[in-house]
Amino acid sequence: MILKIQNIISQMQAVFVDSNKIKTIDAVSIDSRSLQNGSQTLFFALVGANNDAHLYIENLIEKGVQNFVVTHIPVDCAGKANFLIVENTLEALQQFASFYRSLFDFPVIGLTGSNGKTIVKEWLNFLLSPDYNAIRSPKSYNSQVGVPLSVLAINEQHNLGIFEAGISTGSEMGKLEKIIKPTIGILTNIGSAHDEGFGSLGEKISEKLLLFKDSEVLIYQKSEIVDANLFRYENRRLFSWSFKDSTADVFITKSPVLDQTILHIRHVEESFEIQIPFQDAASVENAISCLMVLLYFKYDVTTIQNRMKLLYPVEMRLKVKNGINNCSVVDDSYSSDFQSLKIALDFLESQKQYQKKTVILSDIFQSGLSNEELYSKVAELIISNRISRVIGIGETISAFKDKFTNCITYKNTADFIADFDDLIFSNETILIKGARTFQFEEIVSLLEEKTHETVLEINLNAISHNLNFFKSKLKPATKMMVMVKAFGYGNGGFEIAKLLEHHKVDYLGVAFADEGISLKNLGIQLPIMVLNPESTSFSAIIQHQLEPEIYSLKGLRAFLKIAEQKKLKNFPIHIKLDTGMHRLGFEANTIDDLIETLRGNKTVEIKSILSHMATSDDENHKDFAESQINLFEKLSSKLMVELQIKPIRHILNTSGISNFPASQFDMVRLGIGLYGISNDAEEQKYLENVGTLKSIISQIRTIPAGDSVGYGRRFVAEKPTKVATIPIGYADGISRAWGNGNGYIAIKDKKASIIGSVCMDMLMIDITGVACNEGDTVVIFGENPTVNYLAEKLNTIPYEILTSVSQRVKRVFYRE
Repeated sequence: MILKIQNIISQMQAVFVDSNKIKTIDAVSIDSRSLQNGSQTLFFALVGANNDAHLYIENLIEKGVQNFVVTHIPVDCAGKANFLIVENTLEALQQFASFYRSLFDFPVIGLTGSNGKTIVKEWLNFLLSPDYNAIRSPKSYNSQVGVPLSVLAINEQHNLGIFEAGISTGSEMGKLEKIIKPTIGILTNIGSAHDEGFGSLGEKISEKLLLFKDSEVLIYQKSEIVDANLFRYENRRLFSWSFKDSTADVFITKSPVLDQTILHIRHVEESFEIQIPFQDAASVENAISCLMVLLYFKYDVTTIQNRMKLLYPVEMRLKVKNGINNCSVVDDSYSSDFQSLKIALDFLESQKQYQKKTVILSDIFQSGLSNEELYSKVAELIISNRISRVIGIGETISAFKDKFTNCITYKNTADFIADFDDLIFSNETILIKGARTFQFEEIVSLLEEKTHETVLEINLNAISHNLNFFKSKLKPATKMMVMVKAFGYGNGGFEIAKLLEHHKVDYLGVAFADEGISLKNLGIQLPIMVLNPESTSFSAIIQHQLEPEIYSLKGLRAFLKIAEQKKLKNFPIHIKLDTGMHRLGFEANTIDDLIETLRGNKTVEIKSILSHMATSDDENHKDFAESQINLFEKLSSKLMVELQIKPIRHILNTSGISNFPASQFDMVRLGIGLYGISNDAEEQKYLENVGTLKSIISQIRTIPAGDSVGYGRRFVAEKPTKVATIPIGYADGISRAWGNGNGYIAIKDKKASIIGSVCMDMLMIDITGVACNEGDTVVIFGENPTVNYLAEKLNTIPYEILTSVSQRVKRVFYRE
């Protein structure tokens, strides 16, 4: 993309304020944190419910960005950059993308549906890549923001587009249609995802079909409810398929063979078979959507057969894993294209644990650029993201080695592996980014820390979603502290803290000093409050610039003594008031002594005053909760008046945010809600699951009637029983009360009862009637069963379930 600003002003109905800066753009950005922003970046200052990118413009100008799309010019920024002033910056981004799309004339495939969009997109790219230079949406960029960013990545060398469109409410698809303008439409599986945004399934289908209003053809699975909504497409070609309706354009039957599926195809007067390496219904449907495109493009049967049998599982996640020698590994080892590299580098920066950053990169395919231009741009990306070392793998990237600094290259993955023992990986963050054909999963295996096969997968997208959900409940000026104590409620401390820092929350909260020290040592810059500091930790708190909560006169005097010895000035502290929890805090009868102790003291500064609610989640004790809020208002106001201070005040926790919105004061503290847990069943529907505890089947055996399983013979089979052993036990956090038929785990969405006693490192399940094999994945908790379900059945709370997961269980962080 190389455009002159003068040529796009009218497309956005913008008022242009010129500052005689560079007026040529070669990239678009909406992320002020990206290290890829440069002098020729056009930055769109998007405004959300809880964030306004206009606040970061001054800092971006200092970093060299010179072109901005804004609703207003921020104070002190006039004359320092070029500004295109519009009414709505998101609409301007969409208008710009729509204009940019109109500059290109080639086939564009548009996909929508409830499920399968990203899989079909990736498979189509694979199937069509021998014949087309395709541009496709990176990852799952299918939203009102993601679609325009995807389309704006088109360049002059592309001759096919594949873009997905996702919507969650009505009135959204019309905007995306103007941007994608698909010539070929694909409607994938219609399920229950995002149903809450529509009045009915028919309404959702009708809205999704708007994407195809001007398409040459619509490819879809024939069904009564879809057909009922196709009346407006009478002038368009419909290309349908079905397992049941023989009137469909393509009629299909299927038969499983081992771990594959044979599809029997009848199309026009032709009948043939194809083989695909899947058996699950979702993969089969997605493969058929791809098959329909090949048929529409009139590929011959032999080519279709040869390519379809090579379809592969698509990994849509960027994963963060613990690596060898104290490294952190970002695993993106299944794709290599220019747009996804940009995304992976931004993710690397948001999750970096060390200043030293290494990128292991394969040859890049389908960029639409000449190799010379492509690797020049890749080198620019590497430089802007301050990558310490590049390891290139592939003959093409090896030929352009000189474009990179501190770079070594290998012709293939085997050569790298042969040299692995001579390479040094230590105390660094490593991005592994490679095309599938390079089999970089072997490199991941070498660099990944070896632990047992039970893992807790943490969905970083879900954390971001839940954070934004609670942010949406806040007044614009209300700050947010997020609790990352107890190892992030069992989910992982540093990685979540790093993500929260990326989201610019105001404070982090930990229980004890050592948690805060660990985060500071790993590079977290956010202010960290220590809620339960012991007096023996005060010196360490001061040394590491943590901020202690002070809850007693004894503790205050001890801290002041150390502060005076160290000649501190205005060191931040936080005063805890006891308004009824009766756990920690200054009570009403100690406030006067507190005031006298602090009056005129210059060694410390009261950064905030807080209290803790005991019943914010219980409607039956609403009066008590309100009495706490009223007492907090009274006592904190007295402190503020007497000491002539204006600290941050906060009393609301997760439940308080939802149940007492009028009492946000200056800040709220988000805890368990960030991790996808709510005490309110209605609110729970809007939160996303964060943690999924998984393991595998170690061994399967069938025992006869009368045989027992486990310690104490607490399970005795009444009939021949198929038993699987899972390598997870009470040392990993599984309650023994969950055994002996009380609990279950999920295998391929089917329940398998836990039988016998839960052992320290293992448990056994009854898999009679469940089709599974040794090595298959099992789910202990996640979407099913949920943490809330476990807590209810075990007569405990979700906090205990989450924080009980042992540190020996490997955490894998990923982003969809």
